[in-house]
Order: sequence, then structure tokens, then C-alpha cells
Amino acid sequence: MKRIIALALMAVTPAFAADFEEGSTAKSWNLYAETPALFEAKVVDITCEITGDCSDNCGDGSRQIGLLRSEDNQLIFPNKNAQSGFQGATVDLLPFCGKSVEVDGLMIEDEDIQGAKNIYLVQKIREVGSDDWIKANTWSKNWAAKHPEAKGKGPWFRRDPRVNAHIAKTGYFGLGLEADAIAIKELFE
Repeated sequence: MKRIIALALMAVTPAFAADFEEGSTAKSWNLYAETPALFEAKVVDITCEITGDCSDNCGDGSRQIGLLRSEDNQLIFPNKNAQSGFQGATVDLLPFCGKSVEVDGLMIEDEDIQGAKNIYLVQKIREVGSDDWIKANTWSKNWAAKHPEAKGKGPWFRRDPRVNAHIAKTGYFGLGLEADAIAIKELFE
């Protein structure tokens, strides 16, 4: 319980006066409240950090990965990788589970918007001590390897068998096929 309270307090207290922009080469996405941020952190399983319910290798990709920033012990939420779609960063960070890394990307923080704190878009990763950066862009390659039957052009989600099966069952709007037919008819009349 003490661990949960301590982590909750870390999430709501202001970060130390560190300048995480210094040295960053992150490319802007022109998102509201984005700031370049380069820092060292330990790659962690967020569920494990908050609740103590831990699994091997950060859940092997089934759990949200976090970055426990070395400078101020803040738990950072890496919600996006460097690809243009809003794919998560778990695939890129999982090989570094439990290791100390340097990450370069964009921090999203706005004190006026509840929930917009410690959201991170990781663009590059390297293990502490390494000279070589790795681009955080492996999500699509991993997806394609898992779904070789989904070949073709266009965005992955238009070809993903899981997405297509869900749409076939619930319709595009999630209201059922009949509701879809009515909505589509109304749209094009």
C-alpha cells in the first residue's frame, strides 16, 4: 500500500527543475503541449510498479510498459512510438524490460488539463552506455510478421483480421449491422 501511495504522489507532484529538452533531437508532431525530452529511465511494467503484481519480462507485451525516469523517479507513460500512426511503444520498449535506457522523444504535459501529465512519445531508444540509437518504429513490422495473411496496400487496421472480424460482428460504429446499414443509407441519400 505504501508503494501505491508513493507512486500516486509522484504522479501528481511537479517534476524537479530538470531540463529534459537539452540534447533532444526529437522531431515535432505539432501536438498541443508537446516538448522535446531526452532522459534516462528504467523500462518497467506499469502494473508491477503500481500494484506489486509483477510478471516475467514485463508481461511479454501484454501489459503497458512504463519508464521510471532516473532524474526524479517519475513514472512516465510512453503511449506512442515514432511511427505516423498512434501505435503504442510497447513493442519497441519490451526488449529493454528491466534495463536502464536513454530515450528521446516528445513529452506531453499540460497542468491545466487533467490527465495530460507524463505522456511520452518515444522516438529513439538506447541502452545506457551504448552509442547506438534504435528508432522506435518496429510496430508495423511486428504486426506484419504476426499477420502474413493481411498483405496489401493501405493502413494496417484496414487489413487486420481482428479488426475486420469485429467490424463484421458489430458494424463500423459498434451498434450492429442493421444500425450501420441505416446510418450509411442516411449518409448517402
